[in-house]
Formats: sequence, C-alpha cells, structure tokens
Amino acid sequence: MQGKVEICGVNTARLNVLSQVEMDTLLQRAAQGDRDARQKLIEGNLRLVLSVIQRFDKRGESPDDLFQVGCIGLMKAINNFDPTKQVRFSTYGVPMIAGEVRRYLRDNSAIRVSRSIRDVAYRVLQCKEALVAKMGREPTLEELAGALELPREDVAEALDAVCAPISLYDPVYADGGDPLTVMDQVGDTRNTEEGWMESIALRTAFQTLAPREKQILSLRFYDGKTQMEVAKMVGISQAQVSRLEKGAISSLRKAVSIS
Repeated sequence: MQGKVEICGVNTARLNVLSQVEMDTLLQRAAQGDRDARQKLIEGNLRLVLSVIQRFDKRGESPDDLFQVGCIGLMKAINNFDPTKQVRFSTYGVPMIAGEVRRYLRDNSAIRVSRSIRDVAYRVLQCKEALVAKMGREPTLEELAGALELPREDVAEALDAVCAPISLYDPVYADGGDPLTVMDQVGDTRNTEEGWMESIALRTAFQTLAPREKQILSLRFYDGKTQMEVAKMVGISQAQVSRLEKGAISSLRKAVSIS
C-alpha cells in the first residue's frame, strides 16, 4: 500500500491539507448544512483516511476497498461532529474511520463466524488499541481478558475468528532465491507422491497373495489378532500361521521393491 500512489483514482501525493483555522471554519459551515464546506472537509481529510487504513494493510484486502470504506467513516464523522465541543476533529474522526473499516472486515470476512463472537472480537480489538496506547506495547491475552472481564479462552477465540486467512502460497521468507512459503512449513509429509506410489504398489501386491495369506495378514495386522487367535480361527497350527505370515510379508516386500 505504501508504494501505491493512486487509490480509487485519487492521487495520494497531491491531497489537500487544511489548516486548523480552515478546519474550524468549514466544520462550522458544514454543521449549518453547507454542502460545499462538507465536500471540502472530505477532500481535506483524505490523508487522515490513508493514515488509518494503513493499520489494516496486512489483512489481505484491496487498498481501494479499504479507502472507500474509510471515506464512509470520514463522512459519518463529519456529519456527527459537534464543532462546539473542545475536541479536535482528528481525535473524533480516527475512531470513526477505524470503526467503519473494522465493521467492513468483520462482516466481509472470508470465514463466517457467529455474530456473538464478532461482537466480542470488536470489543477485544477496541480494548487492545486502548491498552497499546496506554502501555506502549502489545497487551497479553491475560491483560485483555482481565480488562474485559472475560475468560482467556473467549478472548483467544474471538481474536482467532477475525484473523485474516492467508494463502498457502504466501511467502514467509526469501533470501535471494526461491521464497519459502506457508505450504513449505505445513506440508503433509505423509501423503506425498512417494507415499501414494508405495500405497498403490502395496495394494496391488496384496491382491496377488493366496486367499489364506490375505486372510491371515488381515486378521493379524488389521484386526490385531495374535498368531494363536488366528490359528484357532483359521483351523491350522500356530507354526503354520507364522510360516504363511512370513511368506506373505516376504512376497509383499519383493513386489513393492520391484515396483
């Protein structure tokens, strides 16, 4: 986002900046219904919108979409601001803009969660922002839970619910060569191509065994029977079971190694 000069057709390098005197005058006029003053206020505070949406640039959302949502928050702030109060507009506008963006991210998340959890997450994010401003660092889960008087598990669940999903192909490290992606770190080491081939070869080899050999291997390694139990079920001696089992396993090993 930082390298993007134009957002929604607006050249961010040429945005207007209003002085405090101009702001106060325009706010007074806008409060009296002056539409031209309201338009100038919007255009003069687009930098404020940009500064707010930069907090959310890691969520994977389009900067254009966030900018438009932030502008909606800016317009709401202008409509509801009371110029008679001794409060700077930026102090009032930033939470309004950020709140609008959070609602957008919450309601348009790729992962749908219940309304109750989203509401808890919204409270947690507000509390987190306040604690960061107060303590100058990221609060722990225990501190958030204590401040909100909620169980630690509920706070963790709410934060997880509103985390933006990431792609398996997102790079997590790059050092001049091919980047290391999320998939490289969470790759399935069991269901690999080699594993599939071995499974197919083993299944094919199993079909070549004699019916009694298949029965003995199934009882021994699928049902977990002992050789003595298998001997009683099949009606042969334990020694015969042991011999047939060893012969069948040897045949499977040869077939798989040849494949």
